Amino acid sequence: MDPIENPFAPGAGSPPPELVGRDQIIEQVRILAERVKRGRSEKSVVLTGLRGVGKTVLLNRLGSVASELEYRVVQFEGLEDKAFLAILAPQLRKLLYDLDRMAGAGDKVRRGLAALKSLLSTFKVSVGEVGIGLDINASPGVADSGELEVDLPDLMQSIGEAAVERKTAVALLIDELQYLDSEELGALIVSMHRMQQKSLPLILVAAGLPTLPALAGEAKSYSERLLSYPELGPLSREDADKAVRDPVVEREGRIRADALDEIYRHTRGYPYFIQMWGYQSWNRASRFPIELGDVKAASTVSVQELDANFFRVRFGRLIPSEKRFLRGMAELGPGPHPTGSVADVLKMRSTSLGPVRASLLRKGMIYSPAHGQLAFTVPLFDEFMRRAIPDL
Repeated sequence: MDPIENPFAPGAGSPPPELVGRDQIIEQVRILAERVKRGRSEKSVVLTGLRGVGKTVLLNRLGSVASELEYRVVQFEGLEDKAFLAILAPQLRKLLYDLDRMAGAGDKVRRGLAALKSLLSTFKVSVGEVGIGLDINASPGVADSGELEVDLPDLMQSIGEAAVERKTAVALLIDELQYLDSEELGALIVSMHRMQQKSLPLILVAAGLPTLPALAGEAKSYSERLLSYPELGPLSREDADKAVRDPVVEREGRIRADALDEIYRHTRGYPYFIQMWGYQSWNRASRFPIELGDVKAASTVSVQELDANFFRVRFGRLIPSEKRFLRGMAELGPGPHPTGSVADVLKMRSTSLGPVRASLLRKGMIYSPAHGQLAFTVPLFDEFMRRAIPDL
């Protein structure tokens, strides 16, 4: 069939033709945004889940929800090799200048810019050649202590007060939140605590790997009282079928039940994989209905595409000892697995695996769903490791 008309979108963060199975979370964030706008307390939201479950897609949709409720949306992604302030500062500078252009009396926006300038000067962070503005002086005693857990909340309070002055609200959307270090994450949590204490209209909607609740708890023990952690998993069988069938039906086509069975068998309900199999099955089919044979032909191409891109990008970041560790995990299946079982497969002592285990946790390749347990952060990665390294 015509590949140009193919409705499926197997790209990183690409919106699917049918966003299914996430209505409850969308409603949760809508309630959060509405309550905070009215000065009422509500937990901010941090989405957690494995790679490929659609966290980025859903985060983008939640940004649209906030925009529809007339929030000013600040959206960016945490990076493994870049300080949080270096990413955050340019976004906040743009936000404050946008607020400055809005109608309204008062000087809270300029105070926000002064607080930002204080913080940037204190932590020696650059936002580029433009700078904050020659006519804005740093604000003595505000966001200049040199302690991030003091200074970032001061800045966020200034921004929240500027939003009140301009009769608006701010939504801070952060993807890949697990890349913040403990100090950065702690400062962000303290900032959100300040927003609740002051009833300021600034919310956090973030996303990251399943390690986030533990990381946040280690950074600040009271984080669970400030943040809600909806977990995104694979879609139910009903929703997975809907994600494939409805886009086909909308184009006046059909897909056979056994073809849907085969797609679910391969994808196990993970949204990214569903998009890949749907995309390749469409392109393999010569006409409607899409049949079992089309999906089987698509499966070979889908696995090759995933191996060359989705999996290989992550595999390429590993050093030999890390590859061997993950290959040992893969020998045991999808997991989770006790660290001791991995050591047994590799014929090593558990204590000797500690440094490699810690490195893989930092890289976000594995996580610990329970004490002493390890699991892959990428669905179906065990199957890829067995293909990539056939012999242990």
